[in-house]
Amino acid sequence: MQVFTPVEVAQHATNKYLAVVVAAKFARVVNEFPRDRSSSREKKLTTRALEELSSGNVTYRVLPKRRPGAE
Repeated sequence: MQVFTPVEVAQHATNKYLAVVVAAKFARVVNEFPRDRSSSREKKLTTRALEELSSGNVTYRVLPKRRPGAE
């Protein structure tokens, strides 16, 4: 099992908390793609997402919150 430290993940994000949120959302996106079910050695989605984020392959942008009623 590969271990990702907060410092590793935060190198490609503003902070470690944002990195976890970005990785979780990326894992949800990856989950929507069809996978080969016959492969039992496939990595977990969260591990794949953290690997991609740590290597700098995931790009993201932070959108400001919209206030209700403000248009």
